[in-house]
Amino acid sequence: MKNAFIRRAGPQDLPYLYEICLKTGDEGKDATALFYDPYLIGQYFAAPYLFYPAGICFVVENGSRPQGYLVAAPDSVLFSQWMEESWLPPLRERYPKPFRPEITRSPKEKWILESVHKPHFPGPVSRQGLVKDYPAELHIDLLPCIQGKGWGRALMERLDEELARLGVKGVRLGVGIENQGAIAFYRKTGFSVLLEEKWGYIMGKTK
Repeated sequence: MKNAFIRRAGPQDLPYLYEICLKTGDEGKDATALFYDPYLIGQYFAAPYLFYPAGICFVVENGSRPQGYLVAAPDSVLFSQWMEESWLPPLRERYPKPFRPEITRSPKEKWILESVHKPHFPGPVSRQGLVKDYPAELHIDLLPCIQGKGWGRALMERLDEELARLGVKGVRLGVGIENQGAIAFYRKTGFSVLLEEKWGYIMGKTK
């Protein structure tokens, strides 16, 4: 991987974000079999950050194509407002209720479809008053071919630099309880558990 490097993402990277998000969408494993619409998971967890005006998006390029990404919003409250105003309305029209049975191939796909129709807000961290200390949010996904080679940590370091430049003091993320490898990685990069949920943990770190 001598020729691999990190760069800012652009619109031309959208297909790769969708692919990476899908192939890591089952607690870090390939989620292709779980989705009728292979783009749905990326529509909710990756693509919005690329088009959000204040979004932070980096990719790891290897072999002339992105094989990992980190996407983030420095202010999750403002990001949620933008999601409600700009991103989610067209998706709600595309996936109207009641959902057709064939487009809910798995509980995960149904959960995302339901989430598209719910008001988008920072969730439990808002109710617990944690948004003030952890205003930014992030998602990071790497294909197996570049995992364990230091690229996840390198992406986190780039994010730290960007958040410091913007004066953002804290960041958080959600991780499923079954994704023990990711939980261990986040702990190694300075994150700790803020809240325990039925599905997993909300973790965060401050400067």
